[in-house]
Amino acid sequence: MGEECFATQLIDGDGAFNVEGLERFIRAVHLADCGLSYAVVSIMGPQSSGKSTLLNHLFKTNFREMDAFKGRSQTTKGIWIAKGIGIEPCTIVMDLEGTDSRERGEDDTTFEKQISLFALAISDIVMINMWCHDIGREQAANRPLLKTVFQVMMRLFSPRKTTLLFVIRDKTKTPMKYLEPVLREDIQKIWSSISKPEAHKETALSEFFNVEVTALPSYEEKEEQFKEQVAQLRQRFFNSIAPRRPCRRQTSAQQIWAVIRENKDLDLPAHKVMVATVRCEEIANEKLGRLASDENWLELKTAVQSGRVAGFGRKLSCILDFYLSEYDMEAAYFDEGVRTAKREQLESGALNYVHSTFTAMLGHLRSKALEKFKNDLEQSLKSGKAFAAAVRDCTRASLLEFDRGLEDVTVEQADWDASKVRDKLRRDIDSHTASVRTAKLAKLKASSESKLTEALAGPVESLLEAAGDDTWASIRNLYRREIEKAVSDFTSSLSGFELEQATHDTMIQNLEEFARGVIEKKARDEAGKVLIHTKDRVWTGKEDIRAITKEARSAALKLLAVFAAIRLDDKPDKIENALSSSLLEQGPVSQSRSIEASTDLLASSTWEEIPPRNTLITPVQCKSIWRQFKSETEYTITQAISAQEAHRRSSNWLPPPWAIVAIAILGFNEFMMLLRNPVYILGLFLLFIVSYAVVLQFNILEEFRHGM
Repeated sequence: MGEECFATQLIDGDGAFNVEGLERFIRAVHLADCGLSYAVVSIMGPQSSGKSTLLNHLFKTNFREMDAFKGRSQTTKGIWIAKGIGIEPCTIVMDLEGTDSRERGEDDTTFEKQISLFALAISDIVMINMWCHDIGREQAANRPLLKTVFQVMMRLFSPRKTTLLFVIRDKTKTPMKYLEPVLREDIQKIWSSISKPEAHKETALSEFFNVEVTALPSYEEKEEQFKEQVAQLRQRFFNSIAPRRPCRRQTSAQQIWAVIRENKDLDLPAHKVMVATVRCEEIANEKLGRLASDENWLELKTAVQSGRVAGFGRKLSCILDFYLSEYDMEAAYFDEGVRTAKREQLESGALNYVHSTFTAMLGHLRSKALEKFKNDLEQSLKSGKAFAAAVRDCTRASLLEFDRGLEDVTVEQADWDASKVRDKLRRDIDSHTASVRTAKLAKLKASSESKLTEALAGPVESLLEAAGDDTWASIRNLYRREIEKAVSDFTSSLSGFELEQATHDTMIQNLEEFARGVIEKKARDEAGKVLIHTKDRVWTGKEDIRAITKEARSAALKLLAVFAAIRLDDKPDKIENALSSSLLEQGPVSQSRSIEASTDLLASSTWEEIPPRNTLITPVQCKSIWRQFKSETEYTITQAISAQEAHRRSSNWLPPPWAIVAIAILGFNEFMMLLRNPVYILGLFLLFIVSYAVVLQFNILEEFRHGM
């Protein structure tokens, strides 16, 4: 009994892997006894191109062949395997379903790519069966199929050296030297065009594939010649395949098939899908180009640049709908899936093109809504409405205005989100609100401070000028009364702002500190005038200058004590006692001793029980001021005594009474002579008039009162 090939279907037409059949085949051909020393030869090519016939003659197998008398149809479905008879080493032959079959049609090419990739993955030699007249053609020569299979194989499996044997069927008169270069060039172009892994970017085709070409005559017309050349070709498979066994040979064929079936890269479009893709894309691009130059669109775009356009959304939706409808009519007869996908791309491209104009419209809406808020807020505040309530109402009205405008600009075909623009409007409103609030609060603060300054500055100045024992008590009463009134009015004004409690308390505290600051400033100003109050006095001749000097110095010391510190806290202090005991002398001789004795009490920069911030004049400064005061008042006193003496002399300008009596007795004769001679009387009268006029003109009498 002769050797059998045990032909078995490995993968059926639906892609199911025949696990049990493979196990029976392995046992039947004793493949386990071969170890790793066996070869795998497969064949692929167009349907009804004589693949099974070639294998049966080449390897003595019994694959089912097409009956030419019954017409051309699909004979092999899926993948069949058999053992080559009489070939060493052991050779497993795979017969693949033909490509480009009428039964599967142009929409189902995925299975063809899957079985082709499976053959490349496990075969040592892949025979590519093709008609001689198909050389140089795209589809008939299986170029797209090989390109896809090569690319996926490089990604899914570790590349190994495989022989690609192109078998040219029904050879014509064209010499092989012209046919073979064309095939090799096609394979090289396919290899160069595929996307390779990073590690094999620059790898040459020859490192992975041995490309060989052979030709056979027509089986039907030259059967004997065909058989002779097949017999010659058979000799190439004897001991010509070195036992190369890459690691994936040890991997289950079932696992390899599972990996291939799960890969989606092989699910490429059929011919009509490719045509639909090209045409629908051309139509879509043409519509986009026309949209860009559409007069209505350009007019709308220009109008938007100038300002808000009423009915923007409706107008733009009509323009877009016109071109989308044209696309639908022109692409109606192409593949639905492609047509829909390209329409979505057209719609997306058109929307992207007009989106900037839509954004500009949103900007106009935002600007208008913000302007409305500003105007409404201004009018509300002028009408006397509370600030916080006015802001709430105006904000609500402004956002409502924006939302209504948004309905007018909404484009039917788009689902654009305007929330960011609305959020920007809300931030702008908040920013303007904060600005107006700050200005209003500053105005309220300035008004309250102005009223406080007016209420405190003048009265405090008067109280300090008339400094006495109760000066600071009066100032404290004035401060409490005015600050209480100011805080009450200020709090009432702030209520409409609905401020946070912390902010409210801070503003009240600042107002109180301002009031203290007004008093402190006036106190410091008046403290600088503490030496002036005893210098502007007019001395007369009836005053006791020394008694007045002592009284003035005592009053000046009290004044210095008043101005030494700010006393708004109603706390007792010992400043006046310290100054009196240290600076007020008991007699002229004790001046030097008194100042020296005050060194210990006044040799400090702070007062006892007085905080530094309330100190107006430090003890050391008081000591210096008192020295200056003493030196300046000594000169003033000397001037006052001189003025008093001059006044006394000017008041007694007539001669003594006895001199007047003597003049009357001794000048009696001369007086009688004047009476008897009227000319002398007239001359004397004129002389008196002239002299009196000169005295009045030059104020001579006043000058004489200050001494000769």
